[in-house]
Amino acid sequence: MTTTDAEQKAERLARGAIEGRFAACAQISAPVTSVYRWENAVETAPEWQVLFKTSAARYEALEGYLLGAHDYETPEIIATPIVRGGAGYLDWITKETS
Repeated sequence: MTTTDAEQKAERLARGAIEGRFAACAQISAPVTSVYRWENAVETAPEWQVLFKTSAARYEALEGYLLGAHDYETPEIIATPIVRGGAGYLDWITKETS
């Protein structure tokens, strides 16, 4: 998962990840309000959240892509392991990221 400050940027990150087969699917959520500390100040900003669905084997490649393509100095990159899921769907993720 990552966030960015514009819908067009979220779409660009999502499309690039799919085209590069770093992820099988990316979902963009409508603006969320992020409250965070940055450079000793508390900030509030709208952001678009992008959730990428990938295999464990492709995580490093996806992270590398996001670090290179993202325009934030310190982009949010968080991975949550899939502990269970539909076998067909999980197979599809593996196939689409191979």
